[in-house]
Amino acid sequence: MINIEKASKAFSEYVKPYDINNTKIELKVKHTFKTVEAAKKIAEDLKLNEEQKLLAELISLLHDIGRFEQVKIYNTFKDRDSIDHANLGVKILFEDGIIRDFIKDTKYDAIIYKAINNHNKFKIEKGLNSEELLQARIVRDADKTDIFRVFVEDIEKNNNVLYNYKEISKQIISPKVMENFEKYEQADRNEFNKGIDDYINIISFIFDYNYITGLKIIKEKNYIERIMQPLCIYKETKEQMQEIIKIANTYIKERIEKGS
Repeated sequence: MINIEKASKAFSEYVKPYDINNTKIELKVKHTFKTVEAAKKIAEDLKLNEEQKLLAELISLLHDIGRFEQVKIYNTFKDRDSIDHANLGVKILFEDGIIRDFIKDTKYDAIIYKAINNHNKFKIEKGLNSEELLQARIVRDADKTDIFRVFVEDIEKNNNVLYNYKEISKQIISPKVMENFEKYEQADRNEFNKGIDDYINIISFIFDYNYITGLKIIKEKNYIERIMQPLCIYKETKEQMQEIIKIANTYIKERIEKGS
């Protein structure tokens, strides 16, 4: 039996020892609960049964549990500069055994493990069964959808926790990254040469959506323009940044109209 209310209380207890005054910790707590909301919406749109819906919410609640130790130890969200937070998350949950604080029933363990471990990877690993794949897809979409909100909030509240927007707005996107974007593809991280490439890769999350629910939210909330707004201030780079907005919005429109 999955009790989301009980699991949410357990999550709040888990994060208590961390410094809530640390902006990064505060950001991740909010992100967690917003990701749960997004997962619930996706599951409802997919018309899943109650058990699948609750499991999607639980997985989203736990998907970033590795982030708190990551911030505590490394003071960064950048996995390549520290540790893969999904790998750390499943270690904390299953090797350290705290998964039982959130759910007593063991029958969902394999699905939870696979979904969380795959939520941040470039592609979902092969060989997952249908339920593992379903939940991995939901949490990936839910996570990405709220990441857009996180960026917009960071920009519009002038927090500047995630990027130095003024600095990267002066940078030209690397040719390979731009080429991939024009083909509706994410670029490999090995092809990134500067901060702007990493930033554009966030926008390219849209090309990896499994369901259109999250894309509808991005469109309704005008996230693309709002995320790109601080990057459209220099005449030398403005045209390229505006092209990113155009391509992204065209792709989202096409996917929504297609209905899948």
